[in-house]
Amino acid sequence: MIDAERFAEVYWALCPHLRWKTQFYAEAPTVPPPPPDDGFFWCAFTQTCLGPDGALVEPESCASAHRACYGTGRVR
Repeated sequence: MIDAERFAEVYWALCPHLRWKTQFYAEAPTVPPPPPDDGFFWCAFTQTCLGPDGALVEPESCASAHRACYGTGRVR
């Protein structure tokens, strides 16, 4: 998947523990936040690009309550 496709979606249900560099910029807040264009995401629990369940951390995969660690940091 190319970056344009990865960031074309608006993800309203992002896991609250998903982090990305541009969320720390001092800009006027928007809901939802504009997607970053650098592709670097990390999990607040693991502090890496992999979530507690071992899967890649990015908006597409962190926007579903069906993910085992969604919202809790614990693998169900």
